[in-house]
Amino acid sequence: MDLYTDEYFMREALREANKAFENGEVPVGAVVVSNNKIIARAHNQTEKLTDATAHAEMLAITSASNYLGSKYLNECTLFVTLEPCMMCAGALHWTQIMKLVYGASDVQRGFSLSKSQVLHPKTTVVKGVKKEECKVLVDDFFKRIRE
Repeated sequence: MDLYTDEYFMREALREANKAFENGEVPVGAVVVSNNKIIARAHNQTEKLTDATAHAEMLAITSASNYLGSKYLNECTLFVTLEPCMMCAGALHWTQIMKLVYGASDVQRGFSLSKSQVLHPKTTVVKGVKKEECKVLVDDFFKRIRE
């Protein structure tokens, strides 16, 4: 059993992304993990909340910070199905997130397009975990809205 692996937690983020998909939101899901325990779950809710900042990462950061009673997540890992945008990467910088794990790259809006250091220098980044599953979900969503 692959309990407490990056793949395990990314599957949980994919569950959140599927909730977003079902609700007509861009299907991005996120979970924040501390000591092998999920302390926050979220999915995109920009349409539902009429809030351009209601990305899965932002909602998960807020929830995790509330859970811990701290603005710093320097002992936490964020698992997110799509590479964070610049706004979310900036928020992750300020939280000093210990580790970021994402599935699919965002070739149009991902933070890695920036030429400058966006994340906190101590943040470890792992990319491509369950990449195909994450990418297919986003691709299917955009195919559906174009039809």
